[in-house]
Parts: sequence; C-alpha cells; structure tokens
Amino acid sequence: MRKIILLFCYLGFISAASLQASKPPRRPKNIILIIGDGTGLAQLYAAYTAKGGKLNIYQFAQYTGLSMTSSFDDYITDSGAGGTAISAGKKTRNGMVGTGPDSMPIPTLPELAAAKGLSTGTVVTCELTHATPASFFAHQPSRKMYPEIAKDMTNGRGDLLIGGGYPYFDTAELRKRGFTTSIGMEAMKNNTGKRQICFYNTDSSVQKATVRGNALEMGCRHAVQKLSRNKKGFFLMVEGSQVDWGGHDNDSAYLLNEALDLDSAAGFLFRWAMTDKRTLVIVTADHECGGLTLHGKNTWTGHPVMHFSTGHHTAEPVPVYAFGPGAAHFTGVYENTELFFRMKKLLRL
Repeated sequence: MRKIILLFCYLGFISAASLQASKPPRRPKNIILIIGDGTGLAQLYAAYTAKGGKLNIYQFAQYTGLSMTSSFDDYITDSGAGGTAISAGKKTRNGMVGTGPDSMPIPTLPELAAAKGLSTGTVVTCELTHATPASFFAHQPSRKMYPEIAKDMTNGRGDLLIGGGYPYFDTAELRKRGFTTSIGMEAMKNNTGKRQICFYNTDSSVQKATVRGNALEMGCRHAVQKLSRNKKGFFLMVEGSQVDWGGHDNDSAYLLNEALDLDSAAGFLFRWAMTDKRTLVIVTADHECGGLTLHGKNTWTGHPVMHFSTGHHTAEPVPVYAFGPGAAHFTGVYENTELFFRMKKLLRL
C-alpha cells in the first residue's frame, strides 16, 4: 500500500512539474512594441474587412485595453508628445520629443534597457528622424530639428535603426560611433555590423507600401535575427508610420494599404514570438488620425466605405493589443504614459 501511495505521489510530482514547464514565463525577456501611427479602431477594422475578415492583430491578441492620448498642453496629441508619453512615461508638449514640458531630456525605455545590457532597435516606414522614432532615441524641444535628432541617434544607445532619412545623418560620424551603414533592403541582409543603420534609400522620404513592398516585414525579420542574439534580451519599437499620412490625406486606399502592411509585419512578429515564448508583443497607436468612420462595404471589392471627418488627429482613445508573457498587464483603460511604466516593470528596468 505504501508503495502505491509513493507511486501516486511521484506521478503527481511529475505531472505538476510538466504543467509548470508548459506554462509561459511570467515576465518577458524581450518586448516588441508595434505602433500604428494614427491607427485607431476604425483603421484596423477597415483592414480586417478588406482582408476578408482576417487580421493577424485580432488573431493573436490575447488581451486588449484602451489608451487615452492627450498631451501635456492639448486635448489632441501630436506624434512627438504621443511617442514621448509611451517611450518615457511623461506627458509633454506637442512638438517635443524625448523631453518633458520644460524641454529637459528624460530617459526613454530604450536607454534604460541599454543601461541594463539589453539590445535596442527600431524599424519604421518614415525617416528615422521623424517624431515617433525620435521620441524613443532622441531628446529635442522640437520634432523638426532633424539634424540634431540625427546626432542624438548617432550618439545614443540604439543597436539597430532601420528606416529613411539618410541625408540627415553624417556617415563619417556614424563610422566613428561604430555603426555599419547599408542602403536598400538587399544590402541590409548583408549588414553584419555590431551597430547598424539600414536605410531604405538615399532620399529623405520613404515610399508608400505600394512601392516599397514588404520592406517593413523584411526590416522586422532582420531586427529580431540580430537583436535576439543578446542573451540578456532586447527592446524593439516598430512603427507603421504612414497609416497616419493616409489619414491626413483622407486617402482611403493609401490608409488601407499601409494598415494591411502594418498587419503583415505584425503577423510575422507574433509568429516569431509564439516560437520564441519569451517575447511580449504589444500593438497600439500614438493617436487616431482622420476621424475615420466606416459607412458600409463595397459589395464588388469587399472593401469598407470609408469617410473622414477631419484631416488632423483626433482625441479618440486607441486600442492596445498584447500577446505573450506579461500580456495580461495591458488590459483596462489608462493614460498612454502607463504603457511605459508597465513595460519598464516587466523588463525590471
């Protein structure tokens, strides 16, 4: 009888150990933050509709929340203040990047992560000096100070920067700072430098999704391949930058193509994280743009009928979708600054 009891105890121990081993870790080793610039609920549902009722972001999201986006000095934020709230946990004035409302620099999540030995990077579909990437990797009182922002990025803690804005960077200074530069997506694949800046082209602007193809997804593939080599972990910020531009232009086709491109890149990152098992993926926005409403569906194309109420940003709360270890921390309705504090806590920075 005693042997039977011991056998059941042993089997119970094995089952408990197996169950414990199958559970995902409570904290992530890596965080991938995906920002759809200007991408509210309507923009994503438009992409879902156009894709025939399929969207990677919807498919993989385990937990959802809502982020309120006002800036320090306005009910409606711009991308500089919106990005800074997420990157540094502090409301600032519209137009500022990586500073408080007093123009004093404040530490951002990539800087805190790098100080702890994590690798950091960004992949965007705009100039690297544009407001959102600048708010994570630079500190300036004006988002329009492109040369100064480029210098901050050169002197900063980023290990991998992928985007546009080549003319704003001093390539000689980049070499001094240990960066290996490449131009074009094919050249990016062969960029094996310890610190890398990969430009889409030599122009100051980045082409639309219909022209640049799957460059965002390719950049994400390159980023996780490089950054994941760090045993301590990494922080990666990815931005679908031009959803916002389609909203500003009130251009339905432009917006829709960019939203679908964002979802394609997000799909790759979700699947990579699902295999990795130690990566938290968060999808959100800095604000909504265009006051988009969906008035129906075109029976011939299957695309939604899209109407805009403005060519500017709006004050609407934006969604937050999370997948992976720590995802449960992103439910609820909260200020955009909370994203910083929750990510910081999970990475123990």
